[in-house]
Amino acid sequence: MVNKLQLSHFLHGGDYNPDQWIDSPKVIDRDFELFKEAKINTVSLGIFAWSKLEPEEGVFNFEWLDNIFDRVEQQGGHVILATPSGAKPRWLAEKYPEVLRVNENGERNIFGERHNHCYTSPVYREKVQEINTKLAERYGKRKSLLMWHISNEYGGQCFCDLCQQEFRNWIKNKYQTLDNLNQSYWSSFWSHSYTSWDQVHSPSPLGDSTFLGLNLDWKRFVTERTIDFFKSEIKPLRELTPEIPITTNFMGGNPPDSHVFYDLDYQEFAKYVDVVSWDSYPNWSNDYESTAELAMKTALMNDMMRSLKHDNYLIMESTPSQVNWHPFNRSKRPGMHEMGSLQQIAHGANSALYFQLHQSRGASEMYHGAVITHAMSDNTRAFNDVKTVGGDLQKLQEAIQTKHQAAKVAIVFDYDNMWALDDSRNYADSTKKYWRTIQQHYKYFWEHDIPVEFVSVTDDLTPYELIIDPMHFMMDPAFADKLHNYVEHGGHIVGTYITGMVNKQFLAYLHGWPQALHDTYGIEFIETDTLYPKQNNELICHNKMYQVSDYCDLFKIDTATELGTYGKDFYAGSPALTVNSLGRGQAFYIGCRTDSAFLNDFYEQLSIQIGLTNHKPIKKISPKVSIQVRQNKKTDYYFVINFSHVESEITINGPVYDVLSSQMIESGNQKVAPYGVNIYSLDLKLKCNTCSTRPVLYS
Repeated sequence: MVNKLQLSHFLHGGDYNPDQWIDSPKVIDRDFELFKEAKINTVSLGIFAWSKLEPEEGVFNFEWLDNIFDRVEQQGGHVILATPSGAKPRWLAEKYPEVLRVNENGERNIFGERHNHCYTSPVYREKVQEINTKLAERYGKRKSLLMWHISNEYGGQCFCDLCQQEFRNWIKNKYQTLDNLNQSYWSSFWSHSYTSWDQVHSPSPLGDSTFLGLNLDWKRFVTERTIDFFKSEIKPLRELTPEIPITTNFMGGNPPDSHVFYDLDYQEFAKYVDVVSWDSYPNWSNDYESTAELAMKTALMNDMMRSLKHDNYLIMESTPSQVNWHPFNRSKRPGMHEMGSLQQIAHGANSALYFQLHQSRGASEMYHGAVITHAMSDNTRAFNDVKTVGGDLQKLQEAIQTKHQAAKVAIVFDYDNMWALDDSRNYADSTKKYWRTIQQHYKYFWEHDIPVEFVSVTDDLTPYELIIDPMHFMMDPAFADKLHNYVEHGGHIVGTYITGMVNKQFLAYLHGWPQALHDTYGIEFIETDTLYPKQNNELICHNKMYQVSDYCDLFKIDTATELGTYGKDFYAGSPALTVNSLGRGQAFYIGCRTDSAFLNDFYEQLSIQIGLTNHKPIKKISPKVSIQVRQNKKTDYYFVINFSHVESEITINGPVYDVLSSQMIESGNQKVAPYGVNIYSLDLKLKCNTCSTRPVLYS
């Protein structure tokens, strides 16, 4: 899908809720004065405003929203208009209680919180389409309308009778016959065989909760139901405003895990939005990891969101200062807001949007950070930090036509695999850590400024020179074939322990790995040894010893070459690290969970061999400094960000233009302040193309 959102400048602004201040027009007057001062050019309107838009059924009040549109247009700004389905009004729940969700115990919720509605309910779908039609008819032609923001942070699930019936329909459509269903679920175990489609029920603590195929299908179904509701919600918008792009804000996981959002398959959901947007809330200044460590995790999440469409994306929400829902809600240190905002721009975001523009006076998010705080002053630290970012984005205006530097490295991520591995009833609950493992493999490339993307099992692998495929527990034979073909035609693959155990039906492979997987890695899997937290092993490679924890795969070598062995236990001396030559490519298998020292050494040698090292005109001395590149055919923009509380130094082999200070830099050493950002542009006519030899380290 072509990106329908064409921008001439970066978006700066965020969620604005003037419906909270209708009775205080002077507050709104002051807001717009401060918006102008802070260089706010975009407001997201209407989120959770249903009760003000339709205070009673069929009675609509748009005058207040008309006024805000007028004010935005007077200041030359943009509106991202939200549909209000994320929080329904009380009258709707009282008159139509069937719209309320039912929990997994079969109990219907009462009115309250957000997203407490059934995605299947015909009544709710009808009411949502009605209000969305009114919004499209009234505002679809406004010159300030930039895009539609659909609902807010979709999530949750409903277990009502309507959803159960849709689940049965979904199961029947997927499996066609009860024999197929019983075979796929291996339902003869515990005498669970189905004899009627009506017997299908979602997982429940009152019934089945350990039926693995059922659990996985329910997660798949929840994504399908959510997307189906989304498609129903946008139907009138597509019909009435086909030229206006559509998004909905995706989420990252909660700290301290910095995890991808678990409940919905965003790789599937992203197919139905015009532009990917997400809500980014890293907890800067925490006490359990360095700023650089958190910056790596935040970079990964931004790369993940960019990879959903392999295109630029939007930050729909972030905080100017703090949030109110972390376990500890600490303010950012001086400089951190600019640092964090421009990091996201560096990775391909075309916006820095906030929740919220004006702090709520009461209710659950009254202490969530905002551009305009309760003080309603332009003299707060948060306001001035936002103003600084607004100025930076204006200076960067021409960079809006650039994209993040193309990646030669991709990491495979698959929602089915994550869900299945988590529910596998094997290994160890506390140490599977699929996402943490991805972070560990990503870290080397982030520290060495080598661009990375993420690919699904359906993505094309051919643009990449290196594919990393960690812990691919649930692997379909079709993807095993894809990996085999990729390597045979010159690609490089790195796989790890706990790979190729089950198929997409959550059934174990018989007679070993799928043949294509065996041929790719050139090994025969035997078993996985799960270690307790206080147990360890060793990987001996190139006369060095590395620490091993959690998991050790045991396997026999077929066509592969041994590169490293285990140092302890009954399998001491057996292979732990191998490489297999296949066609024009190579497949590496890391059979154990290693320490970061091994991954650093391994990927350093592999990067040199493949030729992944970037030849930038800017050199750094600290891994806590990140250099990301946005580029087009004319200009490269180098974002140099110091994720450290101490000053760092870089060397410029000039000349380059310092975007933020508006001056030319010929060459030499430059300082990067603590939590500081330097941005340099380079006309590609001046860029020196260098070449390097690629020594073969593994053959």
